[in-house]
Amino acid sequence: MHTWIASGLFIYGLILGSFFNVVGLRVPNKELFKEQRSYCPSCKESLQWYELIPVISFVIQSGRCRHCRGNISKLYPVMELFSGIMFSSCYLVYGWSFDLLLALLLISLFHIIIVSDLTYMVIPDKVLLFFFILLLSYRALFPLTPFWAPLIGGFAGIAGTALIILASRGGMGGGDMKLLGLIGFALGLKLLVVTFFLATLIGTLTSGSLLWSGKVSRKQPIPFGPFIVLGAIIALFSGHLLIEWYLTSFF
Repeated sequence: MHTWIASGLFIYGLILGSFFNVVGLRVPNKELFKEQRSYCPSCKESLQWYELIPVISFVIQSGRCRHCRGNISKLYPVMELFSGIMFSSCYLVYGWSFDLLLALLLISLFHIIIVSDLTYMVIPDKVLLFFFILLLSYRALFPLTPFWAPLIGGFAGIAGTALIILASRGGMGGGDMKLLGLIGFALGLKLLVVTFFLATLIGTLTSGSLLWSGKVSRKQPIPFGPFIVLGAIIALFSGHLLIEWYLTSFF
């Protein structure tokens, strides 16, 4: 039974992942509802349903547009697989519970953030506002303990990041600040701290490796949103275990 549910959520994640790609690419350009059909970004030709099957269409077409033979970004199938794997993993971690709903909402948000930030270096306010409303509704039904914990987490995410932005004179962006505030609201202060620590650690190591290898220059900006997302996913799945390990090992 668990295998069937996990498999179903994997397929569901693939399908929704295709839609999340569209949202992440179109919302920053204010195009989400202007075009009714998906189209090739190179030749602008409308795509048929068989060209939009998650992952499979990319493989069958060898990563090229059927019309103009232009390259299709590998970001599309990678992110579709991301949502498929993450949806399935959420069920394996949380089971059939209300926590599963929270995890799926966050993974959906994270998918859109990764696509948007990697493509445009923008975390859209409209996306954050939409998911804030959903997460606010969720927390109204299933509050943290104590009930004010989401407010403390949200405030800490925004205020803490704002201080970093001021101190570093733009080392992080306003979108990062709002995203961390939303994560703090959804998960609480403790998991927010885990998220920020892991995001900073992974971001520093990755940026250092890219600089050392010459793949990016010192003046080339690197989006921080995907690192926040990665830190938040680890916190979502293993945050409390990491906190317990840290406290028992060092205190």
